[in-house]
Amino acid sequence: MFRPVIGIPMGDPAGIGPEVVVKALQNDELYRICKPLVIGNLSILKRIETIIRSGSQFNVIQEPGAGKYQTGIVDLISLDGIAADQICYGEVQAAAGNAAYQFIIKATELAKSGSVAAIATTPINKEAIKAAKVDFIGHTEMLASLTNTADPLTMFQVRNMRVFFLTRHVSLRKACDLVVKDRLVDYIQRCLDALGRLGIKNGLLAVAGLNPHNGEHGLFGDEEVREVEPAIQAVRGMGLNVTGPVPADSVFAQALKGKYDAVLSLYHDQGHIATKTVDFERTISLTIGMPFLRTSVDHGTAFDIAGKGVASSISMEEAIRLAAEYSR
Repeated sequence: MFRPVIGIPMGDPAGIGPEVVVKALQNDELYRICKPLVIGNLSILKRIETIIRSGSQFNVIQEPGAGKYQTGIVDLISLDGIAADQICYGEVQAAAGNAAYQFIIKATELAKSGSVAAIATTPINKEAIKAAKVDFIGHTEMLASLTNTADPLTMFQVRNMRVFFLTRHVSLRKACDLVVKDRLVDYIQRCLDALGRLGIKNGLLAVAGLNPHNGEHGLFGDEEVREVEPAIQAVRGMGLNVTGPVPADSVFAQALKGKYDAVLSLYHDQGHIATKTVDFERTISLTIGMPFLRTSVDHGTAFDIAGKGVASSISMEEAIRLAAEYSR
């Protein structure tokens, strides 16, 4: 089987990112489907290894082609200038935020050059990123800038349910204001195109409603009548496979049962709650529309348990698995 190289920037070194990476790479199955390559720092990984005692060996390389890619050996491109003893677990630190950003920059360079097929990211801390004076609020915004991509799509996948997002990190008030026909028409087309790129041809996309029961024809909210329905009609007129609006209290359950190939959620928590309630650890975020695919764990740096050796690697394993599956 062809095994794509998957780049794994190890995230904020004060959080659980380094731990879940080393633990995930104890999974034999991942090495059967891909070649995992960590982008991080050797001293940081050695320090967490003294806590979790996985038995991993670290193979520091300069380029992906030099990796061994076998269970028990963590192939690593190690960036200098980071002292493990200067990083305190569970604390917001500018040095940690800057390190996390440097790992992402390097992983992006490798992906843009084609040296890695996709990247699977670990958590970063927004406060640490701000303390490092990095002017981005999260991974998606960083990657969009580093790849000159305007407004990449975010998709969550858990089991067979896929959820796209019309809006992400904006207030609920702002999100409601962004539910307009033109934006919906654009996103519906892009979501269906993204499904095609993931191998789902002529997929059926359901658009979630914004208001309870779709507003009951304007009785309590008219966005569905005024913006959502006209957008869906316009896109159907282009011959695209879309339905809705479907009330949000039922559309996700129906998608999980296979009625739709994907759902377009209209705001952040609408889709986050639906997917994470199904299986929090196996809900994986995908960023689509850039020159390469990015998957990500969908949990944070977990500062409360960082450095204690108790973090679960299930989400990291799933992120790497999906990156390998879709990049092929």
